[in-house]
Amino acid sequence: MNSFWNLSFWNRRKSTILDIIPPMSLTLSEVNHIAKLARLDLSGEEKEQYRQQLSEILEYAARLQAVDTSSIPPTSSVLPPRSVLREDVASSSLDVDQILSNAPDAAGNQFRVPPVMD
Repeated sequence: MNSFWNLSFWNRRKSTILDIIPPMSLTLSEVNHIAKLARLDLSGEEKEQYRQQLSEILEYAARLQAVDTSSIPPTSSVLPPRSVLREDVASSSLDVDQILSNAPDAAGNQFRVPPVMD
């Protein structure tokens, strides 16, 4: 385990965190099921490695549940809202003759295309 798990903050809160969501340790059969869903062909070593890693991720998620967020309003983004689109400004359009000048076939003021269905 990395040093994050050994921080004194988490060690002090360990009993309350475990009361909210108990630590989850995946079994090899659960890893086999996940691998089957993901269509992964894993060796025995890889299955054990993934079992340990996924169990640590689930334990970390359980610890995050203990963080009091009741005073924080829901947000969809931490970044200020801004539009990446240009401003919509009306302008004159092209003349119909200019538009149809590149068409391989035109009939009246419309593009003529071959039929899609017989």
